[in-house]
Amino acid sequence: MALILNLETATTNCSVCLSLNGKMVSIKENNTPSYSHAEQLHVFIKESMDESGYEMSDLDAVAVSMGPGSYTGLRIGVSAAKGLCFALDIPLISIATLKSLAGQLDVTKGDSIVSVLDARRMEVYSAVFDADLNQIRDTQAEIVDLESFQDYLSKSKIHFIGSGAEKIKQTLPNVNAEFYMDAVPSAKEMAKLTYEKYKKFEFEDVAYFEPYYLKDFLTTSTKKQ
Repeated sequence: MALILNLETATTNCSVCLSLNGKMVSIKENNTPSYSHAEQLHVFIKESMDESGYEMSDLDAVAVSMGPGSYTGLRIGVSAAKGLCFALDIPLISIATLKSLAGQLDVTKGDSIVSVLDARRMEVYSAVFDADLNQIRDTQAEIVDLESFQDYLSKSKIHFIGSGAEKIKQTLPNVNAEFYMDAVPSAKEMAKLTYEKYKKFEFEDVAYFEPYYLKDFLTTSTKKQ
């Protein structure tokens, strides 16, 4: 038996899912532009556990969405996951945010899925998957232009999913493309992926694990008056 607590905080959606052997037991989530993860995450964890009837001591692992995504959101999720793993002495599992996002779609064999999260200006974080969720192109931070994804658009139908899909649609109108612009990563799609990793003992080093930011975190300094 594998009772796993899944945490997704990489984007505006603060999401917590408790899963048993890859099946969802309970879920709590709230998608808001205000990024209220710091206030909501631990409340959602408690509510998910209370509703399920399980105790924290029953957990076999904690899983976290590893990014790319919001710097602050990722830090909050990873810090919470590592803290629970240390306290409960259980393993940590990480799941690529773009892969779990792609898992929201069930597409025809031969089609491709491109998970895209909005970044700065015309930039997106993206990864390409086949219909079985095998990653067929590495994760990239890239500027959207007329040449973007043409290798895939010329060969098959492409399903763009995520907050960056709007930039794609505006730049690359194409009959071979479908867009799911309102989709956000959720801990629900993590359940199956984390169970597969659990069975293979694919765990992270709790002490040294860091989120996958993909790009350096940038800050702006206040100008002197």
